[in-house]
Amino acid sequence: MREKICKWTIYFALAISALAISACTTKPPQAPAAPAPAPQLSAAQQAHRIVSGESLVAITVRRSGPLARMGHDHVVATRQLEGFVDTAKGQTELRFRLDQLTVDEPDLRKQAGLETQPSADAIDGTRRNMFSKVLQAEAHPWVLVRAALEGGTLAADITLHGVTRRYQVPVDLREDGGALQARGAFTVKQSDFGITPFSVFGGALAVKDELELRFAISARR
Repeated sequence: MREKICKWTIYFALAISALAISACTTKPPQAPAAPAPAPQLSAAQQAHRIVSGESLVAITVRRSGPLARMGHDHVVATRQLEGFVDTAKGQTELRFRLDQLTVDEPDLRKQAGLETQPSADAIDGTRRNMFSKVLQAEAHPWVLVRAALEGGTLAADITLHGVTRRYQVPVDLREDGGALQARGAFTVKQSDFGITPFSVFGGALAVKDELELRFAISARR
């Protein structure tokens, strides 16, 4: 019993320390930056249009640090994709808004191999930290992807947080009549886009820099 009391005393002290650190580092309120306009997509002709609602981008965000057991891994995702796939030119463009990302849908957590389900409060806290403190979604609301197909690989230019980086992404592309399916998975680092992964307790509980992305794009003529 004494060990349990000591354990919870330590956790309570850590929580109080985190609040104190947060209070010390809080900056005076500033006027929010003007949001960036929606990135323009090319006017593609005779292309497959990405079907919003039937397509998916899912990102697994994992915890790290000595106190990782106190946190949760998360899955953020969106089905609200806009864009096209031009198979004749071997090109694709798509965009989506960060503020339309969902957090920890139970089915997507299972698909990512996460067996537990965070509480509603934990999910709400994750959403607030992710959108405001990490992604700064108010100032950088859009993600834009422009890619060219090179064999079985996409040379993808991804723009996030005002920064563009290129990745080589393996893709499984299948076409059946007027319908097209593109699937793949790859890893990016938040720091590639000038984003500092969220952390507390001096990094003892943190989010890993690496993000695991998977996509399933549905497009039709």
